[in-house]
Amino acid sequence: MLRVGEQVRHALSEVLSRGDVHDEALSSTPISVTEVRMSPDLRHATVFVKPLLGGDEEAILTALKRNVRYLRGEVSRRVNMKYSASLKFRADESFDEGGHIDSLLRTAKVARDLEGREED
Repeated sequence: MLRVGEQVRHALSEVLSRGDVHDEALSSTPISVTEVRMSPDLRHATVFVKPLLGGDEEAILTALKRNVRYLRGEVSRRVNMKYSASLKFRADESFDEGGHIDSLLRTAKVARDLEGREED
């Protein structure tokens, strides 16, 4: 599942970076495909994307859903699988969560707790 997910991720990244999709929302904003999770039967793929340079996530997700048939066809041409996996696009929230955790770790209370442990 992991190997196929990575192959699908690379195929989608290549299609989106080359600008093969003729959609204004997708061609105007660079998009990072951060992860692809495949179902155990390899028929369904959840694709996590993040628009770069502060792009509008909702507009990008809408454009990807509009062009899902084309993207599915391109993935099936580039990745040799028995079935063409259906694609479901989701916004990747892991960067936001990481930033939130980082900001929590930089608070004064955490710094004070860490300083107290070093004295022990």
